[in-house]
Amino acid sequence: MTQLFEPAPLGPLTLKNRFVKAATFEGASPGGLVSDRLVEFHRRIARGGAAMTTVAYVAVAPEGRTDDGCIYLREDAMAGLRRLTDAVHADGALIAAQVGHAGPVANSRSNGVQSIAPGRFFNPLGMRWTRAADEYDIARITSDYERGARMCADAGFDALEIHLGHNYLLSSFLSPMLNRRTDRWGGSLENRARFARQVVTAVREAVGDRVAVTAKLNMADGYRGGLEVEDSLQVARWLEEDGALDAIELTGGSSLANPMYLFKGDAPVKEFRKTLPWYLRGGFALVGKGFLKQYPYEEAYFLPMARRYREALDMPLILLGGISRLDTAERGLAEGFEFVAMGRALLHDPDLVEKFRQGSATRSGCIHCNRCMPTIYTGTRCPLVDPRPGDLPIPRRRDAVPA
Repeated sequence: MTQLFEPAPLGPLTLKNRFVKAATFEGASPGGLVSDRLVEFHRRIARGGAAMTTVAYVAVAPEGRTDDGCIYLREDAMAGLRRLTDAVHADGALIAAQVGHAGPVANSRSNGVQSIAPGRFFNPLGMRWTRAADEYDIARITSDYERGARMCADAGFDALEIHLGHNYLLSSFLSPMLNRRTDRWGGSLENRARFARQVVTAVREAVGDRVAVTAKLNMADGYRGGLEVEDSLQVARWLEEDGALDAIELTGGSSLANPMYLFKGDAPVKEFRKTLPWYLRGGFALVGKGFLKQYPYEEAYFLPMARRYREALDMPLILLGGISRLDTAERGLAEGFEFVAMGRALLHDPDLVEKFRQGSATRSGCIHCNRCMPTIYTGTRCPLVDPRPGDLPIPRRRDAVPA
């Protein structure tokens, strides 16, 4: 039996194998609360053999939601969160909460609250101006992370994944392009990393060893002037020295400027335009192809960058990006990564890990068309296996395998 199916430690936890369901927004939390659909979404992952599934994403404050359909941590949400964690545990898996603050990625029009960012700029996601975070905001949001971390632990989550990627708030402070501050929170890399390091340390102090604490860190933002690997690698070194994390999951891309840098494969421009509010469709028709850049898909597409982190760090690392085959996951472990995270492959087939274990499959049937991306607005699904009326035709690939 491959090492992929051997137990492995993650902080205070022992995972039954090396497969983690990556955080992919489920579009199943109307009113910011857990729904039956959200519970079933993660139960399917648990029953399918993954060691841990990740809820994406849980905001620490109302203005930190991506939109008004995002869970944010408050007493009204606790009963549903406990129901969710209990259900996943009953099906034999662990469950993590991706906790974060959307910052400039937040849709302020949907949330009804002005978005917060390192500075003031026009946010096309909500067609509103962001507000520059002041000292009070930074202190308050740090406290929100502490409070939210304790609530997640109380709700039964086994792990917390702090979102330091995709230009959400803490990631936006790391970006030289988005963070042009001249105070102690901007300028040098050390200053730009101060907020993220402060939050990570505060979360660990809030929960101790009750749960595992990981971070999802951008290796590169994927646009000119954004965070690059050299600076990100130094941030990772500092996070390791701080000693508050049990692992880092390596990611890339920007929800503001280059989302396809994370996904690779086809760019679903027409599908996205159909889902947008009326006030965004005209503009998206003009800039959509530039915003949703197309990158050829290849297995383990983040591995070349991630190797540098493996060489530089001693702490556990989680490999993400283009893991849809058994041999790709095995390669990740052979190169020293402790865990592999899968997103689209498990959305296409939640039972894939168990099929890998039984030997009845060696690859996912995902064709990387990325038509799943726009479904986050109506309930995240793979249109290839769960087609709905109104879906645009999906071209079949010669390398596709049956679901």
